[in-house]
Amino acid sequence: MIMHHIVVGMLQVNCFLLHAPDSNEAYLIDPGDNAPAILRLIERVGAKVTRIINTHAHFDHVLAAPEVKAATGAGFYLHEAELPVLGWAAEAAASWLGLKWGPPPTVDGYLNAGDELRLGAGVLEIRHVPGHSPGSVIFVDHAGRRAWVGDTVFAGGIGRTDFPGCSYPQLIAAIRSQILSLPDDYALYPGHGPFTTVGRERRTNPFLAGELQT
Repeated sequence: MIMHHIVVGMLQVNCFLLHAPDSNEAYLIDPGDNAPAILRLIERVGAKVTRIINTHAHFDHVLAAPEVKAATGAGFYLHEAELPVLGWAAEAAASWLGLKWGPPPTVDGYLNAGDELRLGAGVLEIRHVPGHSPGSVIFVDHAGRRAWVGDTVFAGGIGRTDFPGCSYPQLIAAIRSQILSLPDDYALYPGHGPFTTVGRERRTNPFLAGELQT
């Protein structure tokens, strides 16, 4: 899988296009805003987007989903526990940024822990990492030794836990079991900010430093 990356929206969300050249199929992760720029990227790559897969449904990660879904015909997928969060997205966008947005995209299917998504010859393992939101998931590419982790963990930080449906203890426990259980050399691609690795966060993240590799 070839990864393409674009930063979108006022909250600077990392949006990723995963492209399988062998099949020309692509998945889009977290289309947070600026649908025209995302669609230009898809056109430049020449890929056929079949799925929009969201790590979670906070408004800054879904604003472009309706337009991209309509333009590409791709299905929209997230964890079932994110349905209430998706339902609040329009209100949150208005409250935070003064944006009028909606309705949210129709959900075409759910991303469940332990499921595998096949993209060409590649495979993405889905892991449930709740705490920042009830249905946060990450996508792990073991062959490529990398994971797309949404807003669960950042370079030097973790996701906020002061929103409805959040839990700090739950997030820390989930990061320990689902992210720090990966080998140290796995690259981590967060929903905001610079990229990092499991080992770097294990050693230096003030919320996680000192966690032993399992």
